[in-house]
Order: sequence, then C-alpha cells, then structure tokens
Amino acid sequence: SEYAEGSSNNKYLEIYNAGTESANLGDWAFPTVSNGPTTPGVHEFWNNFTAGAVLQPGKVYVIAHASADQKILDVMNQTYSYLSNGDDGVKLAYGTEADHVYVDAVGDFQADPGSGWDICGVVAGTVDHTLVRKTSVTTGNPDWDASRGTTTDNCEWVV
Repeated sequence: SEYAEGSSNNKYLEIYNAGTESANLGDWAFPTVSNGPTTPGVHEFWNNFTAGAVLQPGKVYVIAHASADQKILDVMNQTYSYLSNGDDGVKLAYGTEADHVYVDAVGDFQADPGSGWDICGVVAGTVDHTLVRKTSVTTGNPDWDASRGTTTDNCEWVV
C-alpha cells in the first residue's frame, strides 16, 4: 500500500492485494473524515469503489485526484476529489456502511491532528510526503497508532 500527499492535487492512495484471490471492491469502501470528525471515532463520508472494480492478486488499485500530474493519472483506476491534505483520515473497510470492519488506516477518525500526523519519527509526516508500506508488512493494520509508530524501527511505513 502507498499514500501520497504532494503539492497541489498530486495525491493518491494505492491499495495492494497481497492475497491469492481476486477482491471484488464492491465489498469494500474507503471511508474518510475531513479535518476533525463531527463525531470522534466515526467516519464522515462512506466512499465506494467504482462499480464492478476488481483487484487481482499481486496488483494495485490507485485512487487519485482528477487534477493530479499525468504520471499519476496514467496509473490510476479511480478519481476522488477529496483526498487528504495531510490531516484527513482514511481507512479501508470491508462490508457495508452499516456493518463493516476496518482493515487498514492512514490517520484516524478521532480529532484534527493539526497540519498532519507524526509518523515514523517525522513530524507531520502525512503532509507533502509519500508513505510506502515496508515490504515486511504483508497485511493492513487498522490501528493507526501502532502502524505509524514513533521511530523508523517501530513504524510500518517508509516516509
């Protein structure tokens, strides 16, 4: 998985299927909050994947801002105009809005972190950075605090 919050609209989420089965993305969503949530701990927006989208094993699915650089648009599968500016939480959810489990997260749904979340010892590292999951991490982690760690050693990402 990968998360990029770059200058202007150069933002994207990349979801990787590390499994051996295809994933029907109609069973999944990427709920978000914008800045601080209305209700702490609860998503504000339930975002569905493009109808009919399937993520094959060993492949990635990229969600990008429609005005991103052409290099990003050339590999994207879906556009989404409200990608983070570094302080908006996004999670990967399996199920329906009424009945789901979170399986991965960048940020949380608790409170506005200011300009961004600290990650891997980088202050506000979710702003103007690309986060790439370490190759040693083979599954998502819905516990953002555990995932982001406090140092490069206990963090699941490369900033």
